[in-house]
Amino acid sequence: MRGLRQRQHTDGKAEWRVIRDVVPYLWPEGDTNARIRVVVALLFLVIAKVATVITPFFFKYAVDALTGEGAVSVESAFLIAPVALVLAYCAARVGQVLFAQLRDAVFSRVGQRALRRLAIRTFGHIHRLSLRFHLERKTGAMSRIIERGVKGVDFLLRFVLFSIVPLFLELLLVLGIFYWHFGPYFALAILIAIAAYISFTFRVTEWRVQIRKEMNEQDQDANQKAIDALLNYETVKYFSAENRETERYDGAMAQYENAAVKTQTTLAMLNFGQSLILSLGLAAVMVMSGRAVVAGTQTVGDFVMVNALMMQVAMPLNFLGTVYREIRQSLIDMGEMFTLLDTPPEVVDREGAGDLVVSKGRVQFEDVAFHYGPERPILRDLSIDAKGGSTIALVGHSGAGKSTIARLLFRFYDVTTGRLLIDGQDVRDVTQESLRRHIGVVPQDTVLFNDTIRYNIAYGKAGATDEEVVAAAKMAAIHEFILALPEGYETAVGERGLKLSGGEKQRVAIARTILKNPPILILDEATSALDSATEHEIQDSLRHLSENRTVFTIAHRLSTVIDADEIIVLDKGAVIERGTHAALLAQGGIYSDMWARQESSEAA
Repeated sequence: MRGLRQRQHTDGKAEWRVIRDVVPYLWPEGDTNARIRVVVALLFLVIAKVATVITPFFFKYAVDALTGEGAVSVESAFLIAPVALVLAYCAARVGQVLFAQLRDAVFSRVGQRALRRLAIRTFGHIHRLSLRFHLERKTGAMSRIIERGVKGVDFLLRFVLFSIVPLFLELLLVLGIFYWHFGPYFALAILIAIAAYISFTFRVTEWRVQIRKEMNEQDQDANQKAIDALLNYETVKYFSAENRETERYDGAMAQYENAAVKTQTTLAMLNFGQSLILSLGLAAVMVMSGRAVVAGTQTVGDFVMVNALMMQVAMPLNFLGTVYREIRQSLIDMGEMFTLLDTPPEVVDREGAGDLVVSKGRVQFEDVAFHYGPERPILRDLSIDAKGGSTIALVGHSGAGKSTIARLLFRFYDVTTGRLLIDGQDVRDVTQESLRRHIGVVPQDTVLFNDTIRYNIAYGKAGATDEEVVAAAKMAAIHEFILALPEGYETAVGERGLKLSGGEKQRVAIARTILKNPPILILDEATSALDSATEHEIQDSLRHLSENRTVFTIAHRLSTVIDADEIIVLDKGAVIERGTHAALLAQGGIYSDMWARQESSEAA
């Protein structure tokens, strides 16, 4: 029990923190229009609730008039009741709906603007997080966290402001009416019924929230498995694993089913308990009112009014369990999202960091070491001096650290020790945006946006013209292929570019980088997916593009780097050989052996 109390205390602190984080979106600083809308919406809310609680009075007066127990005579009842009282009742009903709708209309802009600001903040923050974070997190699970978090804010803004606050306002008004019009015993009976109802609802709902958490976790797991299988559609087909993936997904859905059944059965228990408490409360006050009518201290109209007031209280109370549960769940969902927002980026710009200024394009790695953790060193004492306009080739077996060098150059990670300089400027002293603006990359595994070929090529340069896109496509030897497609440059490439072959995707990526026209290039197996004829065309284009630019080429196929100014051979994160192609062959070392094996393999 102590552990449960401790967890609830911790959860409570976290929930209040979430509410504190949401309030600025509801009452945005410097946004006078939004604040006026909130005040006007609350004013309409109060008017709507006042109209709601006075409606039962017209029932009372109409009944009293018709039975002759009120101030209105029986003779005139048939004139007044059908006209004045019924019209007043209709006016109250219309006013109740009118001001409720006006409230929603006025607040709509505030709520939607808050969601937009929060969504933009979350989206931008996720893109600022480090590569390590994205490699360790599951995309499907993270998308669900964001989706549920934004929906949770929407629910919280609407239901706390327009359901919980109005509910308690209405309860206070009804209690006041019972106390003023019927006496303290009626008010006490209503207060006991409401207190019992709320206590029961909160306790059971708190228990159900834990079950809902489990259901969310199973839903998240099932969604991740589905996304994994769909993204790896071809792999599933390669291994005839459709049934295996279906069974795997079904296993996750079975867990979700069990949690969902628990949720539904406990909901039934909650609804029955709420109904029982309300029915007992209604029975108690109706008996008290009936006795008062018999005793002559109340009229039949009062009896009808008591029933109407109780029914009016019952309707919003019936939703209290659902609203409270959803608020608790929204707080949990929002807590996950705000935890995501609180995750600090691993790589941040230093205060006062300026833009990178590239003049010659000289890149220097000075005694660089890097590791993901002390137990896993990746690079050791790495020193490279790439003069402006030179081409540096990085070769070595898988895991030697070649791609890590490229990631350090893009500053996806910061070096552990040593320095990385571009034209004498430490990359940690300049903004990441300006750094990446000056570097282009053609990755080995090209992933395209689910849009047109034109869009994917033009992504290399904001505001690129059609002529520039076509020129880049021609240099990448893909223009003719594009024109042969039925929709040309407007051809959709599909999710992750799956409608294109590996070579076609690679050429689109090359065109995109050509369009960016950066002073520093990283070619990560840029021609690995191309046939020999196309590779020669691309190599010619890349040679032309590389003029007066600094190029880092990561290669397994050594024939693509024989013209490099310096070839650096890496092994376990350290430089073991370096020099030109001819010099390294003359040494008869590791590079020479790698060359001989590849030559022998190609000859075979």
